[in-house]
Amino acid sequence: MEGKKGYQAHAKHLMISPKKLRPIADNVRRKPYVQAVAILESMPNKGATYLRKVIMSAAANALSQNKKLDEEMLYVKELQVNEGPRYKRVWPRSRGRRDILLKRLSHISVVVDEIANMGE
Repeated sequence: MEGKKGYQAHAKHLMISPKKLRPIADNVRRKPYVQAVAILESMPNKGATYLRKVIMSAAANALSQNKKLDEEMLYVKELQVNEGPRYKRVWPRSRGRRDILLKRLSHISVVVDEIANMGE
C-alpha cells in the first residue's frame, strides 16, 4: 500500500477472520465504485458490511480531497484483507484439559482511484 496513487481507507482489528472476508473481497476487486457498493449491499454476509463501509470511506476521502470527482468516476483499485492479531481463549475439554481457541481479527486496506487511471 505504500506509495500507491489514489485515495485510501483502512479498517483495523475487525472481529471476523480474513478467511471469511477474502472471498467477498474477490467479488468487488477492480470494479467500479457504484457497482462494488451495489454488490456488497446485496450480500447477506457480515464481512460484506465491513468491506462496504471501508470502500465508502475511501470514496468519501477521494470526494473530499478532489471536488471535481464524481462517484461514477471511481473504481476499487486495490483491496487487501490481511490478518490482524489473534485473541487466545481457553476452550475446556474433557478430563480437565483445555485447548486454545484462536479468534482471528482482520485488517482491510482499500485504494480507490479515477477510472481514467485504470490502465496504470
